[in-house]
Amino acid sequence: MILSDREIEAAIRHGFLRIDPVPDEHLWTSTAVDLTLDATLVRWKPGGPAVRPGMPGFNVRRLLEDPDRAERVPISTEGYELQPGQFVLGYTQQAIHLPKGARLAARVEGKSSLARLGVGVHVTAPTIHAGFGDNPEDPNERGLPIQLEIFNLGHLIVALDVGMPICQVILEEVREAPVKGYAGQFSGQKSFTELRP
Repeated sequence: MILSDREIEAAIRHGFLRIDPVPDEHLWTSTAVDLTLDATLVRWKPGGPAVRPGMPGFNVRRLLEDPDRAERVPISTEGYELQPGQFVLGYTQQAIHLPKGARLAARVEGKSSLARLGVGVHVTAPTIHAGFGDNPEDPNERGLPIQLEIFNLGHLIVALDVGMPICQVILEEVREAPVKGYAGQFSGQKSFTELRP
């Protein structure tokens, strides 16, 4: 079941969901909440040896922290011009926390206004699992930004601006509380701005 705006507000009020900061009222729709783009993007550097995601121990987070593989790109006041065929990683300004016992999961989806330009925000990875935002290293810290896989399949150059609505989050009820929370390689992820000075 997808939560309505009233149910999302109630979930926040009762601590079953945390969105920090809570988006302004104009970013809410009947069944979703828009999230906004943070100030730093990440570009993969071309070349180098092939990455092997199927190998034991492969970790994308380590690649993101490798300056030979990934470069941090601050978005200027003029915006970042996403070229046709380009792919970057971005983050939401908002941190999300879905406590494991709250029986909520979510999906991050694109905005139709961007989709009509050929811009998507995830590459087959829309799921935000129950328990997302639990920090195993610091139990008092709750909430993580959503990492976005932003790509331009269109023919236009599209300017990405800090604070623009970049995606929407759709909350779904989970029938029963899961046995374990999210424990994938992105648990405890920080925004790229926080990873390196």
